[in-house]
Amino acid sequence: MPSFGTRSKQHLNTCEVELQDVLNEAIKYFDFSIIDGHRDMETQNKYFNDGVSKVRWPNSKHNSYPSRAFDVVPYPGGFENEDGAFYEMATYILAAASKLGVRLRWGGHWTNFKDLAHFELRN
Repeated sequence: MPSFGTRSKQHLNTCEVELQDVLNEAIKYFDFSIIDGHRDMETQNKYFNDGVSKVRWPNSKHNSYPSRAFDVVPYPGGFENEDGAFYEMATYILAAASKLGVRLRWGGHWTNFKDLAHFELRN
């Protein structure tokens, strides 16, 4: 069974408990790495300046502590994976969220900016 590595666990611990529960459920069925939970001001603004994020600090759900958003990538391969691997991963994460009654939005469903690695709590 897949499990989280040290860095994934560090990012996991910066997320809301209900997001931690979703990720701990999903990892049982699909291997992925958590690349972001909480983002500080410097990181958020760097991602904005680099075009990775559409918002500056403090307007991302990553900026609250604990974080209301996380970014994940299929393991192995990370961002080098084909989009299909992200869609498969999302199926497991969204299924885990549904099972646990957690309402998530996935960046892969957005029409103006596809963010296949991003998930966030719905308001």
